[in-house]
Amino acid sequence: MDKIKAFLFDLDGVLVSTEYNHFLAWQRCAHSLDIAFTEKENERLKGVSRADSLKLILELGNKPISHSEFEALLKSKNDFYLESIQSLNQAHLLPGVLPLLIAAKNNGILLGVGSSSKNAHFILDKLDISQYFEVIIDGNGVKDPKPHPEVFLNGAKALGLHPSACLVFEDAASGIAAAKAGGFTAVGVGNPNIAALADIYLNDLTEFRVAQYA
Repeated sequence: MDKIKAFLFDLDGVLVSTEYNHFLAWQRCAHSLDIAFTEKENERLKGVSRADSLKLILELGNKPISHSEFEALLKSKNDFYLESIQSLNQAHLLPGVLPLLIAAKNNGILLGVGSSSKNAHFILDKLDISQYFEVIIDGNGVKDPKPHPEVFLNGAKALGLHPSACLVFEDAASGIAAAKAGGFTAVGVGNPNIAALADIYLNDLTEFRVAQYA
């Protein structure tokens, strides 16, 4: 393995958990279309772009809608989601996140975010951790969502590094697939269902030791 010079993080489920907020917003959209939608169905949406998530919900209910209705639902979902996370702050960071970011910076390791979320900058600002990252690649800056590796490849390129010099931290199967397809070492976090897919698995970020890569 090449010397690791950077850590690239997925956002939701790795740095912070707003998954339940997403679920409630998608459930509201699904119910407006008379589509049954529970947390079981929501599992399929993890790590998936907003538009592709809505497509999956429509497939669940076999509900064809017009382009204008599709766009209106995407906006409605995002508005409801943003409203639900207005009170987000650094106290909502997942265990181990802040010590890891601080240790990485102290050891000269570059940091980046590679997220499907188009709200990544907003969320990172709310969490007061934007300043730790040299690069933030979100859903606004990629053409192909995960499991395509574009978001992570763009992050590595922006840092001037080869994928083999970067660790990618992910909590979703689509993200692990994206990392491995791009030639990155994939660290699975907090989701036992992806333990066998990842190169390294952590129950949470408190288990990660930056010193091993310094």
